[in-house]
Amino acid sequence: LTVLYLLLIWLGNRCMRNRPALSLRGILTLYNLGITLLSAYMLAELILSSWEGGYNLQCQDLTSAGEADIRVARVLWWYYFSKLIEFLDTIFFVLRKKTSQITFLHVYHHASMFNIWWCVLNWIPCGQSFFGPTLNSFIHVLMYSYYGLSVFPSMHRHLWWKKYLTQAQLVQFLLTITHTMSAVVRPCGFPFGCLIFQSSYMMTLVILFLNFYIQTYRKKPMKKAMEEAGKEVKNGFSKAYFSAANGVMSKKAQ
Repeated sequence: LTVLYLLLIWLGNRCMRNRPALSLRGILTLYNLGITLLSAYMLAELILSSWEGGYNLQCQDLTSAGEADIRVARVLWWYYFSKLIEFLDTIFFVLRKKTSQITFLHVYHHASMFNIWWCVLNWIPCGQSFFGPTLNSFIHVLMYSYYGLSVFPSMHRHLWWKKYLTQAQLVQFLLTITHTMSAVVRPCGFPFGCLIFQSSYMMTLVILFLNFYIQTYRKKPMKKAMEEAGKEVKNGFSKAYFSAANGVMSKKAQ
């Protein structure tokens, strides 16, 4: 399925090269609403099942919670399934010709999460594995609500909080690393290798998302400001100079 996903991106971009971009407003509205509701369900169910099972937040093994472990595993199956559905994020970018959105970060994140969660469901489908999806489901409620609203041009002026979504994602990854490493420091029987892999993978996401944040919200505004400053000082004069000069001339005219 991952190979098919990558192939569809490549073929889709080639097919759309000489075709007009599709709007897909109705489909995107329903899609984003669906993912938001599914994420809200998973968030609530993971919190309730882990609470009722008496999960230890510091470290939780795979077998001690009984029925709660089975309940968590059922939710994590839906979480895994949601990663398959989210392949459509990229397909919609292709059909709308939003190629600038199809970055290495985007494809790496989508492709890797689907495969990692296949492994989780097969070997560690409960216990310590519940924490990351709980945080991620909360983030996805916010994120897909944002995406759903962004479909409507009239809502764009209200969507000033995109930057804070990226910040929230970074906090999510750091909290997951902290939670995972706490089980390394004080083990409870959860597989050690899985904890190390989880922390290592999360670090790759921290690096990639931090780079995205810096490029998008730090360097671009600085570059734009420098370009505007360059335009202002063209021919040796700036807007500030002309403003001051006009003020002086106005006073002289009076």
